[in-house]
Order: sequence, then C-alpha cells, then structure tokens
Amino acid sequence: MLAPELLELSSDKSQAELRLIPKDHGPINRDDVMRLLSLPEFCLLHPLDQAIDKVVAQTNTLCNQDKGKFELFAVLAERRDGSVKIEISPDKMLATMTLTAPCGGKAVDLPEILTELKKNNVCMGLSKLKIQTLLQKMTKLKPGNSCKNEIAQGKHAINGQNAVLERKVSLARERLLQPQEREDGTVDMRNLGSMIMVKPNDILMIKHPATEGSPGYNIKGEVIKQKPGKDLPLQAGTGADFHPKDPNKLIATVAGQPVETRTGVNVDDVLQVKDVDISTGHVTFKGSILITGDVHEGMIVKSAGDITVMGFVDSATLEAEGDITVSKGVIGRQIRVNEFSTNLTAQGQISAQFVQYSQLTAKGNILITKQLLHSNTKTAGTLTVSDTSGRRGDLIGGIAHAEKGLIAVAIGATAGTKTEVFCAMEQGELKQNLKHIEESVQAMVLATLDIEARLKKLPPKSEWQNDPVMIEQIKIMLDEKNRILNERIREELEFDGLKQEVESYFDKYHIDVIKHVFLNVEFHIGQANHRTTREHGTCSISNINQEINFDYNAKPKAQGATN
Repeated sequence: MLAPELLELSSDKSQAELRLIPKDHGPINRDDVMRLLSLPEFCLLHPLDQAIDKVVAQTNTLCNQDKGKFELFAVLAERRDGSVKIEISPDKMLATMTLTAPCGGKAVDLPEILTELKKNNVCMGLSKLKIQTLLQKMTKLKPGNSCKNEIAQGKHAINGQNAVLERKVSLARERLLQPQEREDGTVDMRNLGSMIMVKPNDILMIKHPATEGSPGYNIKGEVIKQKPGKDLPLQAGTGADFHPKDPNKLIATVAGQPVETRTGVNVDDVLQVKDVDISTGHVTFKGSILITGDVHEGMIVKSAGDITVMGFVDSATLEAEGDITVSKGVIGRQIRVNEFSTNLTAQGQISAQFVQYSQLTAKGNILITKQLLHSNTKTAGTLTVSDTSGRRGDLIGGIAHAEKGLIAVAIGATAGTKTEVFCAMEQGELKQNLKHIEESVQAMVLATLDIEARLKKLPPKSEWQNDPVMIEQIKIMLDEKNRILNERIREELEFDGLKQEVESYFDKYHIDVIKHVFLNVEFHIGQANHRTTREHGTCSISNINQEINFDYNAKPKAQGATN
C-alpha cells in the first residue's frame, strides 16, 4: 500500500502529483494508486487513466533495477471545470445538450450555457424548463459524469390540405345500389325508387378550399416553407350557378337530373321516352335521357349527360358524356372475335344488373351487380361484379380490363371457360411522367440559381438605385424568380403525389375475389401474369416483385357491404 504522503497537490492546487522511489515502494498496482486518489483532498480531481497505467508499469519495471532507486514523478489527476456540449441534428430540427459535472473545478452555469447556444446559433424552440432541469440534475452527478437531454426543437412546416369537392346530391347510378325495401323487410330488386331529380336552389356541391398550411422553423431560426394545398376548380355548369352568398357552393337553377363532372355538377333537362326502337329512331339529346322501357336492336342513343334505362338494352349502342345506368340487363351477341352487337361507352360510370356479349368502355367505374358474361370491359377506374351483400357476382369469359382494381364474387366457371383479367397496367407510364416532372423541377432549380447568381453580380445598390432601366431589369428578374418558385412548388406537390402513387401502385391496385377463382383464368397485373391451373378460394391477387401472388388471408368484401 502506498503511503498518503507520496501524493500531494501541485503548488496551484490544480493537479495531484505522485513522487515515489520504485525500489522502495514497488511493486504497485492500479488499485494502490486509486486508493490514494480517493483521499478527501484528491477525490474531486479527474483521474488521468493513461498516466496512472504508465506510472504503475514504470514502477513495476524499475523496482528490481538499479534505476529504481531514483525518484519517479507523475501527474495522476487534475482539476477540471464542468463543460457544456451542444449537438445539432443534421436537419437542424433538434439540439441536444450534454452537461458534465466538474472535477474539483467550476460548475457550468446558465450564462455559460447561453454563450454556447449563441456560439452554435441555437435561438429557436428552446425549452427553459429542460435547461433548468439539466442544471439541477448536474448538481447531483458524481465528478466527471454527464447528463444529456434535448433542449431545443424546431417546428415542422404544416403543409396545406388539398381542395375537396363534396357532392351533396345523389346520382342516377346510385339507385342501382339502393333497391326499395318491402314492408316485410325483403328487398324489391325491380323497384329502384323514384328518379333522382333536383329543384332550383338545391345545393349540388360544396367546395372545401385548399389551405395554405403554416411555415415552420429550425432551431437556428431559419424559416421552413410549407407546401400549400392543391386547388381544385369549382365550375358552374349547365343548370347550375354559385350560391349568391357563398362562392364555394353550387346550387341548381333549374329542375332536372344532376350529372357530376370533374369540376362540378350539371343539371340536365331530362328527355323521357318509353322505348327506343324503329318507331322513335335513334336518339341524340343535349341533356340526360330517361328511357322507361327498353332500347331495342340496332338503335343508337347519345347523350350529353346521363343515360338511364329502366328496362333492357338489346344489341344497341349507347354513348354518354355522363353515366350509363341500366336497371335490368345488357344483352348482345358476338359478331366476330372481340366484336359484339352491344356497345356502351361512358365518360362517367356504367352500372347494370347483368351483361352478356357486350362491349363496355368507361372512364369511370363499372358496376355489375349479378353477372358479367363473355363480354369485353375496359375502365380507367375499378370494375365491380358483385351485389352489395357479396353473395352474387360472376365474371365469366371475355376480357376485363380494370386499371384501378377489380372485385368479384367469382371469376371463371366450372367448365374452365377462358377468362382474361387485366389490372394496374399503367405504372410504366406513371414512372415516365414522374421522370418528366423531376427533370422539369431540376431545370427550375438551375434557372433560379442562375437568376440568383446574376443578382449577386450586381454592383452596389448606390450605383444603380437611381437608374430606372436597371431597376426595371432587376424587377423583371425578381418577378421571374418568384414565378419559377411558385411553379416549382406546384410541380413538387404533383411530384410528391405521383411518387407516392408509383411506390404504392401494386399495393393499391389489385384483384379481390370474394368466393372463388376457377380454372383457366388469366391474370395480368402490370408485367406479371398467371393462368390458373387449379381452383382458388377467397383471396386477394396482386403483383409482388413482378410475380402474381395469391393472399388467402385477405377478406375481400363487396363495395357498399357492411360487416
């Protein structure tokens, strides 16, 4: 054991100095030295581990040598002030402070902390309470120990919400999903209720405007700009106008049938006929058409609004700029391969109870509540072959192309009827659009940097502030910079939305089968394809890593069905 007198404070009281003679005091170990440093006059000093290990090694080496008779000197500990350290996250949104308790020296105080914060330009989002808590915690630490906590946090920008157009009236196609209930509680599928009509001053649509959002800031006080919400135009179409007291509301100005558009709602005059046959001739009308009976073979019906048929469509052609709703069925025959006697084309949606040997093309969704047989369907939206209960809905034969997904109760037939289903085929086009927007944004970044570089090269303001030509040129440059910035924000919003669409494309668009998939059904989802060689039960079919995947744990249900 080493004698206490071998260790003493330096003349300025800042260090613990060891003086020993290896031959007399050795050999020693680290514990011997640490016992000396634990004495009251040294216990607050900071041990110098390297120096301690070195003096132990030297003493033990020299204690058996002649050189060991000479005094060995070493500084083993020193007085240290407390310290404060500020760490800033890479995104400058968070500052963390570490306080180290002093080793016999001066403790960190609030003015020292404020100086360090100023040195690191931390000026926003500071928490006085957290700083005071850390200072209090430090007083309870052992010498040299540290405590750490977040003491400043930036505020993220809140991006604006996109505008939303909320339709407040029902449409003709929705009647197909709302059969009337009888007094005994059963449902009358033949009675779909009265026609959807509006009268003057009825509210058609409400616009919830886009919001600007609010800017944020980082801990250095730099403003983080928000992205404003994307606007949607609300336009008053035929038979509609803006509410006199609220420009975000559309009201009907005439009585008629509401027809939804991409930017609002029209109210169409309704042409009502019983049957369309050789006695009426072809029907073309700049409004909606209500046919209370049937459309017969060879007839053509064209509408600038919706077409609603309360009966059947048999080997006829219907074209609507709105929706096509057939309360009963669509019947046709095959003329040749992929050519049928019945053709329905809608800019909106197509709805019917059953369809056979027909061509259906819609920009909106297609809804068939009972059967879709040996037909070709193509929709930019979703294809649903199911009633609301999910009990009936057979897709058999033909080609079904549903870009945004398909749901059916059963696909194919026990006889192995060839049925082709295409879904989510446009990811490549979306990726190309994403690339074009990215290139456009990069070009705008370069254009902005060019303008900023030109502005930096300007002579001092005192040399041109009275030159109207120079002032006008600078104004043009600043206006152009702001124009590019606004356009860039708009395109960045579009890029973010499109990027999310591409990344979640196959998660979002897939094929749901409520009950059964039969043999000889060909599925095409993106570049992946698969022909069934066995039957499958309830499943969700999707593209995973460019391969068709059957998920039997999924529980698909009909749209509009309840648990």
